[in-house]
Parts: sequence; C-alpha cells; structure tokens
Amino acid sequence: MSRWIAVLPLAVLAALALLFAGYALHRDPHVNPQALVGKPMPDLTLASLDDGTPVRLKEAAREGPILVNFFASWCGPCAVEHPVLMQMSAKHARIVGIAYEDVPPRGAPENTKAFLAKLGDPFIARLTDPDGRAGIEFGVTGVPETYLVGTDGQILLKHTGPLSEADAKALIARAR
Repeated sequence: MSRWIAVLPLAVLAALALLFAGYALHRDPHVNPQALVGKPMPDLTLASLDDGTPVRLKEAAREGPILVNFFASWCGPCAVEHPVLMQMSAKHARIVGIAYEDVPPRGAPENTKAFLAKLGDPFIARLTDPDGRAGIEFGVTGVPETYLVGTDGQILLKHTGPLSEADAKALIARAR
C-alpha cells in the first residue's frame, strides 16, 4: 500500500504531462493579427480627447470609409508614421485617431495634445482609450496600428506598425 502512495504523485504528473502535450499539439500558438478583417468594426463609444464628450465610432464611418489609427504620444514608431498620416489627411483621407493607453506613467492626455500640436493633427476625430479596452476589441497587438473601415462598418484591412508612403497609397486605393 505504501508503495502505491509513493508512486501516485509520479502517475499524476505523467498524466498531466500527457494531457498538456496533447493540448499543445492540437492548438495553434500563433496570434492571428487579421482576425477582424472582414468582420464588423466593434461598436464602441469613446471619449473625445478635446472635451471628453462620448463619440460613437461607427458614426464616423457612415459618411464614407475611414482609417482608424491607434497611436500614443509615448510611441516612437507613431512619431515616425505621423508625416505619412499628415500626407494622407492632405489627400482627404478621413482618419480617426485613438490615443491608446496614453495615461500615466507612460503618457497623459496633455502629452497627446502636445504630440499633435508639434507634429500636426491629421485626424477628423481624436478619441481616447485610456484603459486599452478599445484596443482589445479591435485586436491591437501594439501601436501604431491602422484599420481601414468601409462605409458599412466592415473592417477591410489592418496594418500593423508604422505606415510607409507605399502602405498609405495601398490603403487609399482600397478605400476608393
């Protein structure tokens, strides 16, 4: 009897190892960054950076395709991408900017406003996502990320990382 008690923990560990190995072999460990492409944009209401009033994101897409750009004042690649966003805005692209987790200790709404004052403001609406919940709904894996949303509210494309001029041209061509 005492021998079974001594062997029991080893048997339990072996069973758990087999269970976890079986699970791992049948699971795709890769993140699917394009998971929302072809699906409706999340129906979110976010606070305006300007005055804190609630803004329903889907309302912006009713007037035509929009780009939803997640950015942050503390994000170096966002500053690199910003001139491309300014060029797109000058070509009448409708861009909604969402300040992603731009709160202390990394940032603050004042930092976001200073970021836009310094680099220019390409956005038709400036919204805040202080706790990152909107980013989770969209499937943001890091900033900057840009989503092309059609008039019907469907996400048509997702671009991860800073936009280049070639990326911007492809997004604008797809939006038309």
